[in-house]
Amino acid sequence: GVKKLIKVNVKKAKSKSQAKNIAFSVSNSPLVKTAIAGEDPNWGRIVMAIGKAKENILQNKINIKFGNLLLAKKGEKNRAVNLSKVDHYMKKNIIEVEVNLNLGIHSSIVYGNDLNNEYIKINADYRS
Repeated sequence: GVKKLIKVNVKKAKSKSQAKNIAFSVSNSPLVKTAIAGEDPNWGRIVMAIGKAKENILQNKINIKFGNLLLAKKGEKNRAVNLSKVDHYMKKNIIEVEVNLNLGIHSSIVYGNDLNNEYIKINADYRS
């Protein structure tokens, strides 16, 4: 039932554990997973997942990319991004999300998957 693979790359964290914790928080977030399934580049959900990680970050330093497209710069919407290119990118089977915390030198990459109707149906319609 998985339609999309999600690669979350957290960069420039204060520590390896901070990078890993935030990467897992983004990758495991049902709201992020459903946004990716719906091909919605909702960077606000990425920020929410970063917040859920309960790490000490500075929102005004965060940059968020989908692929090589910068959607959020210094914690705010990048108004210069080409939305047509973003929409085209979101149709891909592998979605790369880059979170640049701009706090240090550490990074972590975590892989996950989308959360779509077919995935839910397959995993809800059987008994063990």
